[in-house]
Amino acid sequence: MQRGFIFDLDGTIYIDNQLIPGALDTVQKLIQRGDKIIYFTNKSIESIATYVQKLRALGIEVQDNQVVNSNYLVARYLEKNIAQQANVMVIGENPLIEEIEKIGIGCTWNPVETSYVIIGWDREFTYEKLNLAFQAWKKGATIIATNPDRTCPVASGEIPDCGAMIGALEGATGEKVELILGKPSVQAAKFITQELMHLPPEQCFMIGDRIETDIKMGIESGMHTVLVLTGITTKEIVNQSQYQPEFIVDSIRDLIDATTNLNSKGKDLRKK
Repeated sequence: MQRGFIFDLDGTIYIDNQLIPGALDTVQKLIQRGDKIIYFTNKSIESIATYVQKLRALGIEVQDNQVVNSNYLVARYLEKNIAQQANVMVIGENPLIEEIEKIGIGCTWNPVETSYVIIGWDREFTYEKLNLAFQAWKKGATIIATNPDRTCPVASGEIPDCGAMIGALEGATGEKVELILGKPSVQAAKFITQELMHLPPEQCFMIGDRIETDIKMGIESGMHTVLVLTGITTKEIVNQSQYQPEFIVDSIRDLIDATTNLNSKGKDLRKK
């Protein structure tokens, strides 16, 4: 039975520019036995091409169509749901802006012209940007976020991610940002399993280091879930969460051994 493996990147495959020990060997074994692999990152400050280049530099064999990021999902959503003459306001960095402009949608800082406010990770986030987004919302713009991650794992610990920008705008509007197109979006999971992998969710595994994004999406979309402890989440956090992964492993190197306890019908032994 062919299986699909959806890997988070930061904290799962690598941290900064360092491959997590065992990642390369695990991926190569999955490829050799004919499994399908997709890399899915919420990080909006890099392009898909950059991720492909980085993975190849780390020794991982990957094609452009095997990498999905939240920028791509935002552009795909806009392409299907917004009129071509409409404009969006982007709180984010160049890779997000470029992905949107690639499909012919204009970007603006004029709140009156704004149909959607797109929030991504922005390392140059300012009060001025917050106010412009707030004014656009007051005039009826819909708010979309690339991802809800509060922090991003780095070699020295954690740094603020898109969740910080979302929190600022939610504080101003008093409303929760509901439309998030990266993980844990079930829409994103369906796109990857159905349109990219062509596999039912019960034959797919979501592997990541975050309970609130990776594991939540896997559970809500009917996939098997594997939490790695090389990123943000600890066992203590798992014990306090309503989202319980089927498998908890110290690192990606333990993935194949942990997930061999599935029978041909796709049922697992829920080993933790």
